Amino acid sequence: MTGTELDRELAYLAECRAAMRRMVEDARLNVVVGEHVAGDRYSAERLGRHLKSLAKQLGEEPDGPVFFGRLDFATGEHAGRRYYIGRRHVSAGTGRQPLVLDWRAPVSRVFYQAGARDPQGLRVRRRFGWSWRPVALTGFEDEHLGRGDDTGTASRIVAAEIERPRVGPMRDIVATIQPEQDELVRAGLDDSICVQGAPGTGKTAVGLHRAAYLLYAHRQRLERAGVLVLGPNQAFLGYISAVLPSLGEVDVEQTTVERLLTRGPVRGADREDAVLVKHDARMATVLRRALYARVTAPAEPLAVPDGPHRRRVREEELRDIVAGVLREEIPYGVGRERVLARIVAVLRRQAEARGQTCGAAWSRKTGRAVAGYLGTVWPAVTPEEVVAGLLGDPEALAGAAEGILTPEEQAAILWRRPPRSAGSARWSAADMVLLDEVAGLLERPRGYGHVIVDEAQDLSPMQCRAVARRNEHGSLTVLGDLAQGTAPWAARDWRDRLGHLGKPDAQLIALTTGYRVPAVVVEIANRLLAELAVDVPATRSFRADGRLRVHRAGGGPAGLSAAVVAAVRDALGHDGSIAVITSDDALGPVTAALRSSGVEVADLDGGTAVGRVTAVPASLAKGLEYDHVVLVEPAEIVGAGARGPHRLYVALTRAVSRLDVLHAGPLPDWFPQPAGTAVAGPGR
Repeated sequence: MTGTELDRELAYLAECRAAMRRMVEDARLNVVVGEHVAGDRYSAERLGRHLKSLAKQLGEEPDGPVFFGRLDFATGEHAGRRYYIGRRHVSAGTGRQPLVLDWRAPVSRVFYQAGARDPQGLRVRRRFGWSWRPVALTGFEDEHLGRGDDTGTASRIVAAEIERPRVGPMRDIVATIQPEQDELVRAGLDDSICVQGAPGTGKTAVGLHRAAYLLYAHRQRLERAGVLVLGPNQAFLGYISAVLPSLGEVDVEQTTVERLLTRGPVRGADREDAVLVKHDARMATVLRRALYARVTAPAEPLAVPDGPHRRRVREEELRDIVAGVLREEIPYGVGRERVLARIVAVLRRQAEARGQTCGAAWSRKTGRAVAGYLGTVWPAVTPEEVVAGLLGDPEALAGAAEGILTPEEQAAILWRRPPRSAGSARWSAADMVLLDEVAGLLERPRGYGHVIVDEAQDLSPMQCRAVARRNEHGSLTVLGDLAQGTAPWAARDWRDRLGHLGKPDAQLIALTTGYRVPAVVVEIANRLLAELAVDVPATRSFRADGRLRVHRAGGGPAGLSAAVVAAVRDALGHDGSIAVITSDDALGPVTAALRSSGVEVADLDGGTAVGRVTAVPASLAKGLEYDHVVLVEPAEIVGAGARGPHRLYVALTRAVSRLDVLHAGPLPDWFPQPAGTAVAGPGR
């Protein structure tokens, strides 16, 4: 690398930053102008939100890494051209080639896919290195693909970016996307894919970058239909919250399945056996039976006053109408309206056959008269009325569950003390999936153009059905790892879950190269795979660095607490984030010991903690990552339920640089290191 060449790149960076500042000024001016040019209130609001969002995004980025790559083409349609690749488009002005191309632009794909065997017309691929405190361009490295030079994943700059300490929320990976990841990111909008990803393989990043790519490539279609990201908990959502905005996308709904389904306050609680039954897919059939049991065959003819006349519809004709609508298998609420419309149509034909003119006023009056009768054969109901009527009435439950649920299962979900009304019921979290199922039978919920489901292995069959209802005409990106399944109903096979999600033919792809977890940690995690009874491939690590230490603390609980404090103080001597992960029951005492020793400790509290040291219960560790993890008493995590080994697998793989395993009791039998020893890889 010559000083002159770096100077040229620094000059180009200055030009790009000046252009970014002009873009900010133009965007802010457009906000002012846009307030006065929209044709209607709705358009004005949408335009205003878009312009203000754009101005805010651009205003926050002029001093950041404007570009991370450069493409110099030798052959093909771009022969002789040079393109800089960055997180967003940087304009040089009307009629001129952009200074920087968005990483999602078609030509940018070459940056991720070209190699020595297939240079795709490239002469040189340049990668730029940046420092972050402060942000500054520090250098570059070139791959001369036209002559067979392909450093690929051995790139020093790629390795440095992957290994950079983690502080704060998750960051994007646009500068380090690997070819197999890029294929998934750029999959078509109509393609549903399921990514089985081992820890650290970037499956979450792939899903988020796919959302950003699809919004870029199919903006108009997805702005109408919307994109939804579903995460396992609020801590996870807080952790990933900065990724899409950093990629220029802010209009993406991010929530949890529980929040998506909540219809009101959760004030009740279920025993575990009741929760398991309510989340079972068989409940969908039970609920459908319970709802449609309210539809009864007409038992008498209908007579409707019409001025001096009384129009009549025969019992047989009414039965045919109701039966015909039932055969159409449309939402219950739509079916009710269709029965009403067809009865009114019969009455209209009678009136018109006698020369009567039936206008809008006649239709409204007749419809009101028929609606009263309709309540006896196809009554209007709410989800709460249906579910309360099922769970609070043993006879109704027995009728709807006959041949589906055992007597023991029926007893598990039957309310011991039914409320006086559906409105006074104390709904549990598990009841929300039942209410949502019935709501979906009554009318179709809002649909999304694309839904991304992370940690999907932990969705119950009923939760999967709720997602499917919102994605009937869209596509899915399903992300997860069967080895990390910690819910009682966690999937052991992806095809089963994809069926419940409504996409049984989704393409299944496995990512097996870990870019986050170092090899020394991957090795111990792979040993645990044999204990988990799931068929997933072992992980191989891209990372040669990392450190694993195993320490047995003497002196009982006090000795273990002292060892935790010492390990955290040692970790504070390194850069990056630190997590102390324990069983849920041990979190409080361990946190108290750290704070009493003067260590500032943040806790998740359902969101993202702010600070270098975070206390994390094993049940909430999924999806998070920390430079240094202090894992306390692995055997206690294993023993905290049937899915304990899976939970330990999750906890072990949260470390991206260093892992300290501390224990006072025995280690699990499969653990590779006897107590009191340490294994170390190259530290950082």
